[in-house]
Amino acid sequence: MNTSKQQEGGVKPRVWYSLYDRLLHADALNAAFKKVKSSNGAPGVDGQSCKDFALNQTEEIAELLTELRTKTYRPSPVKRVELIKEGGGIRLIGIPTVRDRVVQQVLKMAIEPIFEPQFHDGSYGYRPKRSAQKAVAHAIDLMRERGLEQVVDMDLSKCFDQLDHDLILKAVKRSITDGSILALIRMFLESGVMKYGELSPTETGSPQGGVISPLLANIYLNDFDQTMKSRGHKVVRYADDILIFKGSRKGAEHALKVASEVLEKELKLTVNQRKTHLANLDEGVAFLSFVIYPSYTLIKEGKVDGLKAKLKLATRRNTPVNLEKVIRDINPILRGFVNYFKLANCKTVLQNVMSWLRRRLRAIQMKLWKKPAKLHRRLRQLGYKGEFKRIKMASWKNAACQQAHMAMPNAWFKEQGLYHPPQLETGQLTLI
Repeated sequence: MNTSKQQEGGVKPRVWYSLYDRLLHADALNAAFKKVKSSNGAPGVDGQSCKDFALNQTEEIAELLTELRTKTYRPSPVKRVELIKEGGGIRLIGIPTVRDRVVQQVLKMAIEPIFEPQFHDGSYGYRPKRSAQKAVAHAIDLMRERGLEQVVDMDLSKCFDQLDHDLILKAVKRSITDGSILALIRMFLESGVMKYGELSPTETGSPQGGVISPLLANIYLNDFDQTMKSRGHKVVRYADDILIFKGSRKGAEHALKVASEVLEKELKLTVNQRKTHLANLDEGVAFLSFVIYPSYTLIKEGKVDGLKAKLKLATRRNTPVNLEKVIRDINPILRGFVNYFKLANCKTVLQNVMSWLRRRLRAIQMKLWKKPAKLHRRLRQLGYKGEFKRIKMASWKNAACQQAHMAMPNAWFKEQGLYHPPQLETGQLTLI
C-alpha cells in the first residue's frame, strides 16, 4: 500500500523519536483545557463538567502533569451515548471525561502538525483551515470544470468503530516512534466503554466524541487516499464520506472495485453495499447535505424542514417572552444554517424561510400586545390614517394581515436585531 508523501516525491517522511516531553508543561495543558472548554461538551463517566474542572483548574492540571510525568496516567472509559441519525438508525458516541479530553487535546496539539503535511489534498474532514464547504467546492470543480461527471459515492459502515488498533499504531509509527506517545494512544483506544454502569472492552475502533479520534481516523484513511491517488483516481473525502470522480461509467465501476478492495481487505473496514452507489452530475450528486447539478447546487431535501423545526421550537407563542430574547435565541440558528449552505443556490429558499419566520415573530408580538388598541397605537405612530379592524391578537391567521405587516414591516425586524441573510450570489465557489 502506498503511504503518505514517500511515494509522491520519493522522500521518506521524518521520523520523530522524542515527543512525549511536549505534553509535560502546565502551559500546554492549560491551552488544551481552553480548547476543550470552548467545545462545552457533556460530562464523561465521572460526571465532571468543564465548569467543575475550571473551578479547580490549577489543581486539576497539576495532578494531570504529575500523572503524565510519572506515567501513572490512565484514561477512564468513555460514556456511551446513542444518537438518532437524521435518516434513521443509531450513531454511537463515546464521551471521554474532561481530564481525558485535556490529555487527548494536548496529545493532538503535539502530533497533528507532524501528520498534516502528509495528508492528501482531497481530505477535508476535521483538519485545520479546511471545511465541508471547501470539500463541496472541490467536488464541484472536479465535476463541472474538469469533466469528471461520473462519481462513486461510498458509504462506510460504522467507520470509527471498526478502525483496527494495530493498523492505527502502524500508521502512526511511520512518523512517530516515541514509545510513550504510542502507549498513550493505545491506552485511549483500549480504555473501554461504560453503558448503564457496565464496562465493555474496546477491541476495535476509536470512539466518535473523542478529541483525538478524528485525527487518528485521518491518519488511518490517509493510506486509502494516497493509494487511490497513486492509481490515478481523484478522491474527495470528508471523514468517512467519500466521493471518487471519473470521466466514464466504466472508469467509475473500476474505481469502486479498487476502493472496495483497499478499504475492506487492507484497512479492514466495511463498505455499506446498500448505500454505496454510482452517481452522475446530470442526475445530481449528494454530498455533505448539498446536491450538486451541472449548473446549480441545492440544499438536500429535509434540511430546510429541519431548520424550520428548530425555529418553530424557538418561536412558540405559548411561551410568555419578549421579542428581543426570541430574536437572540434564533439568530445563531439562522446564521449557522446560512453559513453552512452559502455555496448552494438557495436565495429563494432563504427568502421563503425568512417570510415564514417573520410571520411567526409578528404572531408573538401581537400576542404580547394582547389588545388591538396597542396595535392601533403602533399604526398611528407610523402615520396610518385608515380604518382599524378589530382582530383577534392571538390568531396565527391575523399575523399575516395587512395591519400586522404595516405595524411590523420587514425593515422593523432588522432594527430589532433579527439576522438577515446577506444577498449572496450563491453558488460562486472559491477553492482555497
